[in-house]
Amino acid sequence: MTERQMASTERSLRKFHLNYGIQADDDLKSMIVGTVMRKIKSRTWKKQRYFRLQEDCMTIWYQSKKAGNAHSTFSVGDVEAVREGHQSEVLLSIADEFPPDRCFTLVFRGRRGNLDLVAESTKEAQSWIKGIRKLIDNLENMGQREKLDQWICDWFKKADKNRDGRMNFKEVRDLLKMMNVDMNEHHALRLFTMADRSQSGTLEDDEFVLFYKMLTQREDILRVFQEYSADGQKLTLKDLKDFLQEEQLHEDGVQQYALNLIERFEPSDTAKMLQAMTFDGFLMYLSSSEGSIFNPAMLELYQDMSQPLCHYFISSSHNTYLLEDQIRGLSSVEGYIRALKRGCRCVEVDCWDGPNGEPIVYHGHTFTSKIFFKDVVTVLGNYSFKASEYPVILSIENHCSVEQQKIMAQHLTQILGDKLLKSTLDGKIPLGLPSPEDLKGKILLKGKKIGGLEDGMNGVVDDPLMGEVSDEEEATEIEDENHRNNSIRHRSKKSKQRLSKELSDCVVYCKSVHFSSFKHSRNHSKFYEISSFTESKARKHIREAGAEFVLHNARQLSRVYPSGLRTDSSNFNPQDLWNAGCQIVALNFQTAGVEMDLNDGLFNQNGRCGYVLKPAFMRNFEEMFDPENPQNREDYKPLSLSIQVISGQQLPKVNIKEGSIIDPFVRVEIHGVPLDQAKQETRYIDNNGFNPVWYDTLQFTIHAPELALVRFVVEDYDKTSKNDFVGQFTLPFTCIQPGYRHIHLLSKDGTSIPPSSLFVHIRITNLT
Repeated sequence: MTERQMASTERSLRKFHLNYGIQADDDLKSMIVGTVMRKIKSRTWKKQRYFRLQEDCMTIWYQSKKAGNAHSTFSVGDVEAVREGHQSEVLLSIADEFPPDRCFTLVFRGRRGNLDLVAESTKEAQSWIKGIRKLIDNLENMGQREKLDQWICDWFKKADKNRDGRMNFKEVRDLLKMMNVDMNEHHALRLFTMADRSQSGTLEDDEFVLFYKMLTQREDILRVFQEYSADGQKLTLKDLKDFLQEEQLHEDGVQQYALNLIERFEPSDTAKMLQAMTFDGFLMYLSSSEGSIFNPAMLELYQDMSQPLCHYFISSSHNTYLLEDQIRGLSSVEGYIRALKRGCRCVEVDCWDGPNGEPIVYHGHTFTSKIFFKDVVTVLGNYSFKASEYPVILSIENHCSVEQQKIMAQHLTQILGDKLLKSTLDGKIPLGLPSPEDLKGKILLKGKKIGGLEDGMNGVVDDPLMGEVSDEEEATEIEDENHRNNSIRHRSKKSKQRLSKELSDCVVYCKSVHFSSFKHSRNHSKFYEISSFTESKARKHIREAGAEFVLHNARQLSRVYPSGLRTDSSNFNPQDLWNAGCQIVALNFQTAGVEMDLNDGLFNQNGRCGYVLKPAFMRNFEEMFDPENPQNREDYKPLSLSIQVISGQQLPKVNIKEGSIIDPFVRVEIHGVPLDQAKQETRYIDNNGFNPVWYDTLQFTIHAPELALVRFVVEDYDKTSKNDFVGQFTLPFTCIQPGYRHIHLLSKDGTSIPPSSLFVHIRITNLT
């Protein structure tokens, strides 16, 4: 390393330590100097790349050894985790070539693919593994102010084209376009001159921070602050209490809560001593989780987890092994890892006879790639309880011969050990389903079973026998009949399958059965039986007997999955099925869109544990709730929701065209029972994605608030073509905090895009 490089590295680390309190150490020094590593995409694609941590200690830059100036960057903030050793399918495929202590995998947030790397030495691999983990931990522990400083630093770096640590006026003009700001040159020059206190014709460090703060002055929040501030300079303890009671509708312990906010968010020690809050503190509070629209108490595990399993909505994935489409897509254990880490609690495997007696997983009769069943089971053993300790249901669509079913049972038993539930919890014949609390740390098999739960408990042993095909298989054949003929329907009904006792014994509380009718289920079904429905069949049942479906789901589990015609892995709207109390509504987790936004929105609450307690009226055998007629409910209490959309902050650019600036508008959607389905929009604002202001009020009536989800969507208005998506945020109506609130927007992929947000005022009132 040259003296100049060493000095630059030390300077970067000193600055980073001052800003973020992280110690300069050999790992970070090594990363800043840079390392040549192999980027691995497959057994045959292994290319050397030069990687280094940039001086902001937040961005990783890499360049091909041969490609001249070709380079890429990614932010440390995009990295969710670092896996050591051969912990990806790609690295496992080259395990014979490179030892595990030189290999590691960077796992990115959202649906972006992993980055598999091989270092030249164990020491270099450890420097990167430990260094990146340190930077990730530091980012996660940053406070609001530090995040804002980082954001400012990022913009400075983007604007400083000639890298001289200063910003001239031309660079400022370019910066404004990058930031989605359409500002006339005269006003921009005025701000620049005001910030240039040294009168050098350039902005550096503190001057740039001043420029940024003038640019981001929050007039909307200042207006609220001055309305409650007696002297216009600060909020006294009484002023703050008045604001919290009148606007934020806090009722209990308001004085203590106000003191707590001052302690947490007020930057001025003088104001703290006076038990007061300055505008800076007020802004920090409203930008924090306390000022978020999502009630932070409901982000924690807050629901009763001791109810029967059928009383919960369960986060569920369809064809979990697929990362792409249903015909030619890639099958991968990564699909299971990603779903489980998102809190998914029901995953699916399609099992077929494989080579050398080893069952395989893939989408049968298609060109999707194949993976081994035992690798899926290994991943379940390793990842099932990282995001949530509550039970995982493994839904098996079994197409294997009896011989390979025995191998499946062997893998499940040997790899999962005590995690696999193989008998009832207390060894006795139960009267109903156990609770998520009872089943913590357990993996339940959903599949066909020989006889009933009682037979196994009574010691009745049968030879392998024939069982009806599962509804899934039948549905596939029925949907195919559009292209063939009606005889298939009859043939599928008579189709039988041999079942191994070993695999059958692994099924305890989730026995797959064919659904005949609600009357038949009411008279004959056992609590441990579960039926699967295609989306179209489930909707038909809701239309014809919605209240019956709700009652059926109060007694036992139902699973709904996408139509076989969705070969592109698109999703159906899960809300329609939740309205009928269906617990396992299986979606293609790999496909972003409104349907997965709703799924993420519902399961974001309750500690993201993958289980959400159904409303009381859906768990009650005495009450008939009809989602088509919610007003017939005994405790019907409709609510009025009023949302004033005030402003937006630093919305991301969606069009990469030079000089293009968005024309944003906000749409609020209500997803719930049919009577509640609604959407309204603000007007669009010309050429301002940086700080658009609306003050538009949208009004809704909510008839079944316990089932409603509210989705805020920002789009770029285009009068000649389809509007571009900018960001969204979805949450349960019951988790909304009233008053002045920020909504921190998410990308199409469901990942955060700080500091993009909306500022709103919410009021919820009784209509009766």
